[in-house]
Formats: sequence, structure tokens, C-alpha cells
Amino acid sequence: MIPFRRLHRKLAPIVVLPLAISAVTGILFRVGQSWMGLSPAAARTLLSVHQGAYLGDVLNVIYVLLLGLGLLGMIVTGLTMLRRRSPSSRTNLLNPHILHRRLTPILFLPLLISAITGILYRLGRDWWGLSYQQIGFLIQIHQGSYLGTIFQVIYVLLLGIGLLLIAITGINMVGMFRSRRSP
Repeated sequence: MIPFRRLHRKLAPIVVLPLAISAVTGILFRVGQSWMGLSPAAARTLLSVHQGAYLGDVLNVIYVLLLGLGLLGMIVTGLTMLRRRSPSSRTNLLNPHILHRRLTPILFLPLLISAITGILYRLGRDWWGLSYQQIGFLIQIHQGSYLGTIFQVIYVLLLGIGLLLIAITGINMVGMFRSRRSP
């Protein structure tokens, strides 16, 4: 049997910073463009960071692929742990462990869809040479464009903030930033 919990704990510190950067730049881009009149230059900069475009044409696709696969890995390993959880009497949502476990089943499907459509769009455009007309629907799903102008921004905000909360509470559980006590 694959030790999913151990794999989840090993993968989390690797993907947390790139995922957090992607979430923050995605939120800033969508909110900035939709509600705050973000300049085209600032929008390009945010998208460049969000997509890893600053890495160049080849590495940008690899970055998106690895980031998306990292998120998919976190989703798959995390879901395998959900079914094993024991009923808890703890209901304090300020507890990072409880918050992490409560948000995961709510956000896994939108995050899964976002990761898959983001990967397929980037691969389709840059590696397979497909036009926007052929695969533009993927980026529209990725961005939640089908929800309309107002709800798209709300969707991106909720998904991005949810991802950040899962990342922060997860890293807290892994103990990356806890001080070590000497014996």
C-alpha cells in the first residue's frame, strides 16, 4: 500500500510556495482587472508570474505542468486521507487541522478542475500548437468565466483564498515553521 499521508507531507513543502504565489497572482489579476481597472502592463506582469512566463517559453510550460501535477498530487493524496478520518468532536474552526479538513472536501473539485484545465490549456497552446478558438473553453473554465462578470470574481476570490487557507493550515500541520526544541 502506498503511504499517502507520508507522500502528502513530503509534497506539501515543495508545492506550497508556488501554489501560494499562483493563487495570490490569480486573485490580484482577476480582482484588479474586473473591479479596479488594472493597467495592461500590471495585468501582464501578474499573469507572467501566475503562469511562470518569466521562465521563458519552454520552462513556462514545464512550470505550469509541474505546478498543476503537484496540486493534483496533493488533491489525490489528501482525498485518500479523508476517508480514513475518525469522527472528531472538535469543532473549533480556528484549529488549523479542523479548518484544513473542513475546507478540503469543499474545494477539491474546483481545484481539480482548475488544475486540469490550466495544464491542458497551457500544453495545448504551447506544445500542441492549438489555437484559442480550439481550446479557449479550457481557460474560460479555469477562470470561471462561465459564471458571469460578478460571480467570476467571487469564484476566483473564494477558490484562491480557500487554496491559501488549505496551504497555510497544511504547512502548519506539517510543522515546517515550528521551532525545534533541543533535548
